[in-house]
Amino acid sequence: MPNDPAILLEKVTKTFDQQNAVNDLSLEIGAGESVALLGHNGAGKTTLIKLILGLMRPDKGNIRILGEESTSRHRGKNAHAFLGYLPENIAFYNSMSGAETLAFFARLKRHPVSDCARILERVGLADAAHKRVGHYSKGMRQRLGLAQALLGNPRILMLDEPTTGLDPELRNAFYDIVRELEDSGVTVILSSHALTELEAHTRKIAIMRKGQLIASGTIDDLRRRANLPVHIRLITRPGMGAACAEKIPDGIGCERINDHGLDLTLPSARKIDVLRHLSATVPELDDVDIRLPSLGDLYMHFQKESVVS
Repeated sequence: MPNDPAILLEKVTKTFDQQNAVNDLSLEIGAGESVALLGHNGAGKTTLIKLILGLMRPDKGNIRILGEESTSRHRGKNAHAFLGYLPENIAFYNSMSGAETLAFFARLKRHPVSDCARILERVGLADAAHKRVGHYSKGMRQRLGLAQALLGNPRILMLDEPTTGLDPELRNAFYDIVRELEDSGVTVILSSHALTELEAHTRKIAIMRKGQLIASGTIDDLRRRANLPVHIRLITRPGMGAACAEKIPDGIGCERINDHGLDLTLPSARKIDVLRHLSATVPELDDVDIRLPSLGDLYMHFQKESVVS
């Protein structure tokens, strides 16, 4: 169906040695969404990825990929043909060139070998296409892994620690590719510990702990749910920090950092009212810097909350 989610997980459980690697997990991911899959090592992320890829079947629950049932041996094969995957540690034959390697994967995926040059250029390996993979750096191997994941024009792309070994320029180029894929309707799932990157480049977050999904939604959704305090830094004219501090409303944490700077800590719900108050009553104010809870803050909050609950 055209309006079906790209991925639908319903009460999925996978057990190994009487331990639930994935436990009663439900998640819906729409077409063209980029989702950050987060969790400590052992949280169940890799098992979940393998379930979505069809490399293993759940013990309980249902998985639908592109509208097709994916939890039996004989279903979901058409949908899985439109999945691309970059594992965290991908292995290649060192004696083959980048072009030969990608051509090998293209034949496996029944993708035109003639398209390999375009894909290598897209990931920044055109100049190294005929160089042996054994002489590739870690970052070059990672880009070759991304190239093989892009073969077959996937509608769902699963990427495990995709920016490992990439320098800042190549990381930006990688996320440019992700953005282009999203815009063309491709669903992208990124599993990574690089939280600062993911905050800037993904639309939705899914956080796992001990096989369970403990939080999911946009970062704004998670901020509302967590209700963590907001931090505001005030910069006044030189020597006016003390005068400004006297005008801070009651109930607001205030710390002087120098003679012209204050750090405020306040409930998120009071942010707008406090800013209005400051703009009306503090003529000495030169600048305001607002720091909302980061993805790292939210991640740690929900991990701790799940332990307490």
